[in-house]
Amino acid sequence: MRIVAGRADTLPVGVLFDMARYRYEVFVDRLGWPLATQGRLELDQFDRRDTLYVVGRDGRGRVIGTARLLPTHRPYLLAEVFPQLLGDAPMPCSPRTWELSRFACLDLCDAARAQTGRNGAGQAVAFLQAVMRVAADAGASELVSVSPLAMERILRRGCIAYRRAGAPMRVGADTLFACTFPLDACTRTHTQAPSSTTTRPGLLRDRSFRPRSTAAVQ
Repeated sequence: MRIVAGRADTLPVGVLFDMARYRYEVFVDRLGWPLATQGRLELDQFDRRDTLYVVGRDGRGRVIGTARLLPTHRPYLLAEVFPQLLGDAPMPCSPRTWELSRFACLDLCDAARAQTGRNGAGQAVAFLQAVMRVAADAGASELVSVSPLAMERILRRGCIAYRRAGAPMRVGADTLFACTFPLDACTRTHTQAPSSTTTRPGLLRDRSFRPRSTAAVQ
């Protein structure tokens, strides 16, 4: 998987277009979430010029993973749309705490794998690890996320320490929960990851990523 990371005002237009179309196919077509769309593109008010994106592409350039990262001292999904998931807990608001949203890792062109989930969990863990390293590189020390309960399986499989920030709640057809997970271990080890890294103008990071282990968010 090849990882491309950058902000909306620096990433090539083609990458942003492919990402928005992939998000539509995953979250709207496949999962049926009632999200705002523009044609067959999925974008909302949190897709800003300063939003940090991570996109995973296969050897043919097709998108097979996406993630969105937002610092919590600016408007973000949990605070604006799902504040009830935190109960009485204070809302994160710090340039060191970032929100992970629109996380997905699925090869939509591999119908057999999409149906059986074969190797899907391992690839999702690998992609999440890459996203965590991008967040740590950008200055985050902790991630917060609004996720379906299935996200816990990915965190556990990746041996990623996390904490529920509130009790799971039924929201529409899904049961969602908010969680936080630190990036301190990621910060200590990400420079040792077996990947090759090159820098291009306009991109934060463009790396060929090989998972260290063979081991979808709102």
